[in-house]
Order: sequence, then C-alpha cells, then structure tokens
Amino acid sequence: MRTQHAPDAVRGAQTGRGPLRRVAMISVHTSPLERPGTGDAGGLNVYVVETARRLAARGTEVEIFTRATDGALPETVRMDDRVLVHHVPAGPFEGLGKDDLPGQLCAFAAGMMRTAAARPEGWYDLVHSHYWLSGQVGWLCADRWNTPLVHTMHTMARVKNAGLAEGDSPEPMGREIGEAQVVQAASVLVANTDQEARQLVDLYDADPAKVRVVQPGVDLHTFAPGDQAAARRRVGLPEDALVVQFVGRIQPLKAPDVLLRAAAELVRASPDLTERLVVPVLGGPSGSGLAHPESLQQLADELGMTERVRFVPPVSRAELADWYRAADLVAVPSHNESFGLVAVESLASGTPVVAARVGGLPVAVGDGGVLVDGHDPVRWAAELGRLLADPGLRQQLSARAVVHAKSFSWEHTVDQLEEVYARACRGGEPSSIDGASALQGIPAAVVP
Repeated sequence: MRTQHAPDAVRGAQTGRGPLRRVAMISVHTSPLERPGTGDAGGLNVYVVETARRLAARGTEVEIFTRATDGALPETVRMDDRVLVHHVPAGPFEGLGKDDLPGQLCAFAAGMMRTAAARPEGWYDLVHSHYWLSGQVGWLCADRWNTPLVHTMHTMARVKNAGLAEGDSPEPMGREIGEAQVVQAASVLVANTDQEARQLVDLYDADPAKVRVVQPGVDLHTFAPGDQAAARRRVGLPEDALVVQFVGRIQPLKAPDVLLRAAAELVRASPDLTERLVVPVLGGPSGSGLAHPESLQQLADELGMTERVRFVPPVSRAELADWYRAADLVAVPSHNESFGLVAVESLASGTPVVAARVGGLPVAVGDGGVLVDGHDPVRWAAELGRLLADPGLRQQLSARAVVHAKSFSWEHTVDQLEEVYARACRGGEPSSIDGASALQGIPAAVVP
C-alpha cells in the first residue's frame, strides 16, 4: 500500500528555516539502484533506499549521490517521488574496486559541487553520508554549503581488523585515518547498536554527545511469514528437504565457508542427512572474495558437497522473501556485522537464525535464533544438527522470531533519523536524543 505524503508543516525535522526540506545523501562506492548481494551492494544499499523513500513520503526531498559506473546510465534517475539519484563521474566506469576509490574522492566532490552550483543558495539543509568514503566527501560538501553533516559508518576498519577471517586482507591504515577524520568532522554520528556507539567512542575517540544509536529496520510487508511448501515450490527446493541457507556477499568476512564446512561435518556425522540436506548460497563475490570468485564452489567440491550446495545469484527482494520462507534455518556466520539485516529479514519471514556472536548480531537475532561462539565448523555443525533434529524447537524459535522482528521497522528508524536531523540542524544542542545519555550504562566495546 502506498504511503501518503504528510504535509511538510506536520512531518520532518525542524531547521532554523522550518521543516527539513532537502537532504543530500552520499553513497560513493555503491548505488542504491544496485541489487544487494554482489559486488559492494549489501545492507548499506538497503538502508539508503528504505530511509530515503520513507523520508520522501514524509515530505523531505532526498537527493542521493553515487559514483557513475556505467556510461549508459542517465545522469539523474528518479527512484521514487521526491527521491533523485545522481550518478557522479569519478574515474573510469569499470575496473575500479572500492580500494581504488580514495583517489577519486576529489573528482566526486567536484561533481557534487557542480550539481549544487546549479541550485539556489541553501538548497540542501543537511548532508547524510554513508561509509567512510562518503564521509570524506560529505565533510567537504557540508563545510562548503554550511550545513550539518550526519554520518553513518556501517563498518569500521579498526573493528574489522580486530576480527579478520583467516587469510583475509586487513583494511589499510589510510582508511583508519580517514574514518577518524570523519568522526571528528561530523555533527552527529549514527550507530546501529549500543556496541557500535561504544566502539566509536573507545576506538575513534568520538565525542559521546555526538553519537546517537538508531537501529536499522526491516520491511515487514515484504518479509513476512508464509507457507513453506508453497515457497519451496516457487524457488525450486524439494518439499521434504532440510534447508540451511546463507544470504549475503561471498567474501571471507561473511564466512560462508564456515557453513559449508559445518554442513559437510553434519553429513559425515549423520549420513542419513546426505539426501535431505540442501544448502542454498544466495549472493555473489564481493570485496576480497573477488580475487578468487570460484573459491566457494571449489570448496564445496573438495568437501564432497557439490550435490548439496546450490549457488544462487542475487535475487529481487520479493524472491528473497520466498527463499527465507523456504529455509528451515538461515546461517549468519560472519566474522563481524555492524548490525545484520539478513538476520532480521529472515526472522521477519518466520525462519530462525543461527548466527555468530559478533558485532550487532546479538541485537538483530534476539530470542529468534541461536548464537554460536567462534567459527569452529564442528561447533556449528553440532548446533545446526540439534535444531534440524527438533522441529518443535524450530517452531518455537520461528514464533519468537516473528515477534522479535516486529520490534524493528524502517518507519521507526526514520522517526529516529528525523530527530537526529533536527538536532544536527539545531547545531547539536542537547535534546531528547542526546548521545551522552544514550551511552550511559553501555559496557566497554567488545571488539571481536
């Protein structure tokens, strides 16, 4: 059902000039128009799309700036009512990875400046940047336009480097320095969880008064419980299978290899599972996984699991909901997650989650799943086997999963973002969202 636009005078953050009229969102390295699950498209893309559309429905115009990666793309695309996506030329369309983009930030900023130069003075009320590359550009633009900068990290180099997967490449020092600069420059820092808020303070020396916890949401209309048998018919899975699923970008950070090794251990320990176990892997190579894009398929072959593992390229959001419904369990074995949107989407669809006890996953999973300490495939196999052998327990977890997921919604996320924007536009004066009070009682950061 289409959301009606609320009158500008009723909804929206308040600026010194009245209701918030226009936000510049920046997502340098990945476009909101890309399908999540491959390349650099993931939870950040979902976050930008969902919040932009809901802000627009409340009367705030949102202009999203992202790097042009295809010469055939129009310079500007209207994604929704009051939402524009600007494709900014910055370097060649192809052949640049995320690690190459720091050298293109000047060109990207210049492109944003050219767009703004064609607008009346004071066109943007606020800049909201996503990921550190965007924060570097947002810092410059917000300073030039005399607007506040709100920044969301999504991931942090110092956290990621503390919990690297075996053989994965650490984030470079340049990124750590760039993140620290953005932390100091931002008017308000948005963290996904209390733990991330504390990490910003402890690892990046963020001013606690500038930090606000705003949890991401889930589309409760798209991701909702449904008939498992019907979902399996639609996605092509056997109705009598035991399905343990991975959803996400295929890279060491996300640890899909842990699930494959655990599945192989399951089959070894319980040969009766050989014909029934199916492990769908939805997603495409990303990040350091691009260096060896076939490595997961090779691992499945080495483990003798080729017949059990199904590799599925990224799908639409509606089809993804069917895959969640079709699964008995969804595994999220990541080495780190700032939140874990996949977990909440699965829970909202009625499917329990087995996740690593890292980052924001304990918050995302709640009592709708099981947390596993570490990444030992034997331990993972034992937990998966216990749940697969107990349909009654899975049913109990499924019921709790749906209830837990309802505590997250993008509407609630945007309610809080509007408060963040209001505070930033007031110059950071204390309010009901004061970061210092939000951080009280939070234990010291637990870096994985």
